[in-house]
Amino acid sequence: MSAKDFQGRILILDYGSQYTQLIARRVRECRVYCEIHPFNMSLEAIRAFRPKGIILSGSPASVYEPGAPLSPADLFRLGIPTLGICYGMQLMTHILGGEVGKSPKREYGRSELFIDDAQDLFAGLNQGTSIQVWMSHGDRIEVPPPGFRAMAHSSNSPVAAMKNEGLQAFGVQFHPEVVHTPLGKEILKNFLLRICQCPADWTMESFVAKMVPSLREKIGEERVLCALSGGVDSSVVAVLLHRAVGQQAMSIFVDNGLLRKDEAQRVKEFFGRHLGLNLKAVEAGELFLEKLAGVGDPEMKRKIIGHEFIFLFEKEARKIGGATFLAQGTLYPDVIESISFKGPSAKIKSHHNVGGLPERMNLKLIEPLKELFKDEVRQVGQELGLPREIIERQPFPGPGLAVRIIGAVTKEDLAILREADAIVEEEMHRAGWYTKVWQSFAVLLPVCTVGVMGDERTYERVVALRVVQSVDGMTADWVPLPAELLGTISNRIINEVKGVNRVVYDISSKPPSTIEWE
Repeated sequence: MSAKDFQGRILILDYGSQYTQLIARRVRECRVYCEIHPFNMSLEAIRAFRPKGIILSGSPASVYEPGAPLSPADLFRLGIPTLGICYGMQLMTHILGGEVGKSPKREYGRSELFIDDAQDLFAGLNQGTSIQVWMSHGDRIEVPPPGFRAMAHSSNSPVAAMKNEGLQAFGVQFHPEVVHTPLGKEILKNFLLRICQCPADWTMESFVAKMVPSLREKIGEERVLCALSGGVDSSVVAVLLHRAVGQQAMSIFVDNGLLRKDEAQRVKEFFGRHLGLNLKAVEAGELFLEKLAGVGDPEMKRKIIGHEFIFLFEKEARKIGGATFLAQGTLYPDVIESISFKGPSAKIKSHHNVGGLPERMNLKLIEPLKELFKDEVRQVGQELGLPREIIERQPFPGPGLAVRIIGAVTKEDLAILREADAIVEEEMHRAGWYTKVWQSFAVLLPVCTVGVMGDERTYERVVALRVVQSVDGMTADWVPLPAELLGTISNRIINEVKGVNRVVYDISSKPPSTIEWE
């Protein structure tokens, strides 16, 4: 299955904006399929993609800067409706003969946009009225290109939106994709459905309906392996494969002994006994602990865990024999990162995908989720009938609790952290906060502090509580949980987890910190 299975396709050209992925998410929320590609995608490739519309992203650059990302003028002569957002609008102006200049005052944050033309992009809005939008620019349009006319203005931007009906080219100085532009989604929807005339056929129901027969056709009579962790992504892949080819799919679950409390048992019970997947469980907790003994460096821990996982996976695959395909839960943000124009692909953490297996095992790779964002994967899981406790699971690091124990990993420390982590998860669920945040978890620190329990002095460990909100994990803010909830979690951990006498709360954002401590 590919994008060509859907009638309406939008191409998003990325000029380096921090909001580019957000544009894609908003487009898909309008039930229109889209893909992000680098700004220097060739005209031939654009034609081959056959988009119903093109969106030009923003950028931290100025069109006049040396090395600024530019596109050829012929991009606007393809007969394809085009929407330029912020830098995309300035680029359109610069290339097509208008004038872009430094704004006398940098416009950043909430702004009032006055609608001068309530058609096309602004259909459904009232001409002469104003709406709230989010601006983020230092340049502005001084003179629109020939054939363009202004559609809106702000106090700082005489041309805050423009259009050329002949070229079907539109530009907006603000960011309709962010939540701070309350009517932004309606404006994007006007471009997608009214101007580009895209059918709203991108739904997860249609995705499943197309993906299952597509997998069945691709796999044929061959066998396929899937690494199942119990997380959202691998669970959805495993169930998709089971629905497509049944017992031809073998899911391998490696219990590395670094999972959360009772998690290994739940995975085996649900996927093996309840769903009837062809599941092979490998008990390897003691082996991983032996390999990690005395290792405190976080990257070394990751490498050891990744190496042992690959070794065990290969070993089980050889026992099974006859497999032709390997299925992975690669998501669209991974694909975007690999094609980004901004530099070499970011190194994918060793646990994130089954790195190296296709080459080492001579297996063909299947990535059923590579066109999906995380929220879409959850919707697919819902379509497949997966329970909420799996669909709504927060991201969990592949190396598991090993990277939430600062320093060397021991069986005793794993027992302490499992109990603390279980309390965090239980209380976040009880208070209704679990699904409101990106991640919430406990970290065991290699620090002991003095405490008093009863009439006795204690000298025990510290647990750090980490709760963050994020859209895609690339940036994150700490969450100001209610004091009552923090107090409940702290009291329970100190009272119920033997070996802990202090709980601290991490109020760092990413950047400069990371979400995980290691």
